[in-house]
Amino acid sequence: MKSISRRDFMGKTAAAAAGMMVVPRHVLGGKGYKAPSDTLNIAGVGVWGKGSSDIMSCSGENIVALCDVDDTMMAKFLEREGTPPEKKAMFEKAAKFRDFRQMLDKVKGIDAITVSTPDHTHAVIAMTAMKMGKHVFCQKPLTHTIKEARALALEAKKRNLVTQMGNQGHAGEGSRLINEWVWDGAIGGVREVHIWTNRPIWPQGIDAPKEIPSCPSTLDWDTWIGPAPFRPYHPAYHPFAWRGWFDFGTGAVGDMGAHLIDPAFWALKLGHPLTIQASSTPYTKDSYPMAEMITYNFPARGSMPPVKLTWYDGGLMPPRPAQAANGVMMGDEDGGCLLVGDKGMLVCGCYGASPRLLPEKLMQDYVRPAKTIPRSPGIQQEWIDAIKASKKSTTDFEYSGMLTEVMLLGNVALRTAEAKTILEWNPVKMEFPSLPEANKLIHFEYRTGWSL
Repeated sequence: MKSISRRDFMGKTAAAAAGMMVVPRHVLGGKGYKAPSDTLNIAGVGVWGKGSSDIMSCSGENIVALCDVDDTMMAKFLEREGTPPEKKAMFEKAAKFRDFRQMLDKVKGIDAITVSTPDHTHAVIAMTAMKMGKHVFCQKPLTHTIKEARALALEAKKRNLVTQMGNQGHAGEGSRLINEWVWDGAIGGVREVHIWTNRPIWPQGIDAPKEIPSCPSTLDWDTWIGPAPFRPYHPAYHPFAWRGWFDFGTGAVGDMGAHLIDPAFWALKLGHPLTIQASSTPYTKDSYPMAEMITYNFPARGSMPPVKLTWYDGGLMPPRPAQAANGVMMGDEDGGCLLVGDKGMLVCGCYGASPRLLPEKLMQDYVRPAKTIPRSPGIQQEWIDAIKASKKSTTDFEYSGMLTEVMLLGNVALRTAEAKTILEWNPVKMEFPSLPEANKLIHFEYRTGWSL
């Protein structure tokens, strides 16, 4: 006889019963039939903003539970325009929670979860799920701190779980072309990289509000705060502007680094930097600056030469190269990446989009190599397929954990720039030998009741 199905197993609790009743059209037979045993039970934590698109992208599977600390966000998701009727019915029947811990405890049979919450709660949610044997898709940046990124990567490897970070450009055609062209030697050895973004597009460089308005009854503020130091509710933090606050977000480099640094990080096999330094406009004890520059120096890697990578945000841009045609935008509205090689340059937009060689004649004359990197069906679907095939995804926590560490090293350099020293980084010991006091910024003490 066949073993008990996931839906039968889930029937032991009332919460799971909601998931048990869901029978997507494709499991009933006919064209596109998929057996229940081939269907994953997925739960979504954070359902609005990126959470909405993450869950929708996984909705070919069985969405058995949904969690959000804010009832208004849950209502928006359930009332989302354009959702097909059969998926809307599945979402409505899924068990609903405010607290992810209750969801994971009560809903049995969850195979995997998506995490699409503010940065400061990524790690505790993902770690809790992994310790329960769940596969995890987590939005970028993977974590709020360097220590958290390392911990998630080690836990995922230890438990042999399939993980993925939501840097969707990693699944795109552009990023794969950049790899193939760079590895083909299209621009020669790359020694210099410039990356820029239009972020922040939210308030930064400001003090925390002093007034204390009433917290909406629809919001579980204590769970929203999670492991961060407690402060009273204020709309300056939720639902969107949390990105600019040290306690909750990771600023512009944390928000966009996964989309803009990743193409160079992947193609150049960068790994950990040797040194990091930063400069910026003024910032406060609470909030990131409105503009900054971060410079990373990476060592040689095999036959690849050392690389100096400079990050710009808040409207700052690198000098425009003479090889770029006048009147043509470098990158796109969200930013761009410029790789400077010994034989030419490569420029792309955000997510590695629309890569071009510079000067234009180099692009016209270039004979493209064969496409050797497998193409992706999309960042979420790749993760789902990898779970079913018991294989690694391309931006799993081992890869994305290191990328996140590099991004967050920039924030440490920012907050220690007044020390007037170049930060040296020892990735094995996870410490800054040139400025030991910076080590306290590798992590922070969680609020009582929270832990990894």
